[in-house]
Amino acid sequence: MGFGVTYADFSVEPARLANGRARYSGARFAGAHVVVGAGGSVAVDFEVEDPGDVVQATLTVTALVSKLGSSPGYAPMTVRLQGNVLAEDLTVPGGGDLPHDNVFAVPGDLLKPGTNTLEIQSSAKASSMLWLYRITLDPVWERGRSERALVAEAARDSVFAFRTELRPAHASSAPWQPAPRLLFHVDRDEQSLPAQLSWRGEDGAEATVSFGAGMSGFFGCYRAQDGTAYEYRGDLTDRWPFADETENLSAATLHRFHTEEGWGGRWHRSADLRLLVDDGGAPVERVSWRDQRGNSGTAVLHTAFTDVEVMGVEASDEYDDAGEVADNLLDEKHSKWLARDDTARLDFTLARPAAVASYSLMSANDAPDRDPRDWTLHGSHDGRTWTPLDTRAGETFSGRFETREFALRGHARTYRHYRLDITRNSGSTETQLARVSFAGAPAGQAFTGYYQRHNEGPIGYRGTPVRTEDSALTAVPGLAAELEAAVSSLTETSRTLAALAAQLRKH
Repeated sequence: MGFGVTYADFSVEPARLANGRARYSGARFAGAHVVVGAGGSVAVDFEVEDPGDVVQATLTVTALVSKLGSSPGYAPMTVRLQGNVLAEDLTVPGGGDLPHDNVFAVPGDLLKPGTNTLEIQSSAKASSMLWLYRITLDPVWERGRSERALVAEAARDSVFAFRTELRPAHASSAPWQPAPRLLFHVDRDEQSLPAQLSWRGEDGAEATVSFGAGMSGFFGCYRAQDGTAYEYRGDLTDRWPFADETENLSAATLHRFHTEEGWGGRWHRSADLRLLVDDGGAPVERVSWRDQRGNSGTAVLHTAFTDVEVMGVEASDEYDDAGEVADNLLDEKHSKWLARDDTARLDFTLARPAAVASYSLMSANDAPDRDPRDWTLHGSHDGRTWTPLDTRAGETFSGRFETREFALRGHARTYRHYRLDITRNSGSTETQLARVSFAGAPAGQAFTGYYQRHNEGPIGYRGTPVRTEDSALTAVPGLAAELEAAVSSLTETSRTLAALAAQLRKH
């Protein structure tokens, strides 16, 4: 019963409307608002199903009066519903840069079933312009309903492009100079538009800006890589909803993060964050924002590496009586592992699958002729089927307890098990090492920072990159191994069928 969400947003063209149609007379769209001249009006026709249960409604008209030179300007407005005057010649504050919310009580008996008409008219005596930004109408018991719906609808267009200009600081007479386009998208699924945005590039350049009503423009400051300061402004040229194709519109990286918030002594999963800022310069390393609900956050970007935690190691042989066992390879002490053979095999099991980019071997305390010289590193999903990853021959260590790192060539794949197969040492009948460790491949950029909801204290905020590659293989434990086994089985079946076909052709 009553009427649904009702709003008219005049910050875009055409106006964004819910449950209504807009008509102009002596008015026109002007970028962030509708300009209503003297005697002009804006009418909104909206539908009411049955007003019987609406005893009163709340009408909010967001407007501003343009300046007249140095004076605040003058453009009184009259508000009518079904021709009935709700306010007459109301003097809206003018001369400022921010619009004002004018709130009116609407008697429920003025509403009627069917089409209702709300009219905002500027006085014929107006000497400046009435700027109309938006209108919302709600039952008194549901005040703010349409405003929330309007903000949520507007926030769907969350990718913004601005034409920008720069002017040297403290040089008011200097002309504005064109600057590169600003394209940005900051979304943590809160359905709220940004009010302020600041960022710093990897080259040291930085900017901070504040947005006007309806995101129609911004003003702020910019400091270049060489430290030169500028005034910075921009006009909205386009905005659209986010889609996967958005990342193709910019040379900058579109970051996607799984995020966590830190409170109560623990980290808690929170909504994913998408982040894109492209000002034509270097990639960003820090982004801060505040939205129109008063929530704010900061993300400092840094390289994330795959976590490589070794859970255990097994050796083909170890000198247990002397305590020179394989487990010594995993601690930080200057102990060692010794195998009483000139070849040896070490099998490492990780706590979780990881993509290894490099591995390190530390020589032991004595007997250089026990150092490994030739070896191959293998990876495996199941500990049974092994894939060669890196082969070395003729390697030497120049000293005792020397650590040498070996980088894997090509794209790092994710495995749960790694095998170091030592096929020759430096001449001894025994083989030894002090430590073996693995380094993860870069997993993209993570972030650390803070988040602060309106009227609440700041909390920890961190994110890890969303990765899509290999997702099908890692989503189900052991799936990769099963697929490999299936391929092997199919290959063997193919050979059998081919042999059978050859025999049939002979007969």
